[in-house]
Amino acid sequence: MAQAKRQNGRMAVGKRVTDGKAEFLKDARRRLNNQLLPQIVRCLALLSDEDIWWRPNDASNSVGNLVLHLSGNVRQWIISGVGGAADVRHRDKEFSERGPLPKRGLAALLRATVREAGSVLVRVPPDSLGEPFSRQGFEMTRIEAIARVVEHFAYHTGQIVYFTKSRLGRDLQFTHLPPARKVRKAGKARRTAKPKRKR
Repeated sequence: MAQAKRQNGRMAVGKRVTDGKAEFLKDARRRLNNQLLPQIVRCLALLSDEDIWWRPNDASNSVGNLVLHLSGNVRQWIISGVGGAADVRHRDKEFSERGPLPKRGLAALLRATVREAGSVLVRVPPDSLGEPFSRQGFEMTRIEAIARVVEHFAYHTGQIVYFTKSRLGRDLQFTHLPPARKVRKAGKARRTAKPKRKR
């Protein structure tokens, strides 16, 4: 009886762990496809091709370079590393490109890459996220690689959004806060029912 309870307990814990891993994969897909990608695509649509390939100096990257870099990073670590596709990345070219590659082509490239990565994340078994692999001389587990890709994508998305806002001089309205709740003024007396007089 006690052994059966322990076994059932282990099965329940294992299910919660698996459910948590599945939720992690779902959230990674959501952040890449529904949150971060649309912001970059919107920025590309607002900027001119000249703006997209403008660099403030030789030590900095253009928006175009960052889009190529993100596509290469997602492909190498998720599509190849997690999904098992061939690693065909040429990282140096992502930064040496001077363009002007048309912005429609850049947007299409990033959309296709994120879509393919999403397909990988749908297929990968949650219980395999602890399996290690190596790329660029680094070894990490699948879950580490996915988490780093999402973090890396968010980091460069922020750079692209900042550049776009600086170039255009206006808010892009990517952040929508919930309406503020009305707060009762401090010290305001609450109405209380008057006690009934005894007769």
